[in-house]
Amino acid sequence: MIVSEVEFRPAGPQDAERVALLHADSWRRHYRGAYADAFLDGDVEADRIAVWTAKLASPAGTETVLAERDGRLEGFVHVVFDDDPRWGSLVDNLHVVHDRRRGGLGTRLLGRAAEAIGERAAGDAMYLWVLQQNTAAQAFYAARGGTCVETVAVSAPAGNPAWLNGAPNKLRMAWPDAATLRTA
Repeated sequence: MIVSEVEFRPAGPQDAERVALLHADSWRRHYRGAYADAFLDGDVEADRIAVWTAKLASPAGTETVLAERDGRLEGFVHVVFDDDPRWGSLVDNLHVVHDRRRGGLGTRLLGRAAEAIGERAAGDAMYLWVLQQNTAAQAFYAARGGTCVETVAVSAPAGNPAWLNGAPNKLRMAWPDAATLRTA
């Protein structure tokens, strides 16, 4: 059996729905407890489609990289360049399909984000937010040199507090030099 290689390419507006559906699936798997079940089981897909349609239609100051194999979206990373004067560029999203987790794709996507930052951002600092309850993702980022530097309250999706359960927190994971993550 021949296994094809993952291909990386920039996302465009035509990719919004596929990106949104992967994003929604990831939230359903990993945000349960922090986000309301009614949102995750209902409006999350429509919300993510609206968000990604807007992001990919107007990508100024950002880059979204898709990882595909044989036409199947297996993951993506979205970077907002120079988002914060102190922490640098924001890895706004990094998601891998559930059946491809723990195979190195997340590491490769994080490396692609670091490469994009090196090419397009004013500085090399990089950060992201991860839910406090998502200990597996925290361990993944820590193993790649990320340091937890701050804990704050989660903002409600689309500003709707009914879509949160209680008052969950998120952690800022930071890399002062994203160059350490760049792929060869």
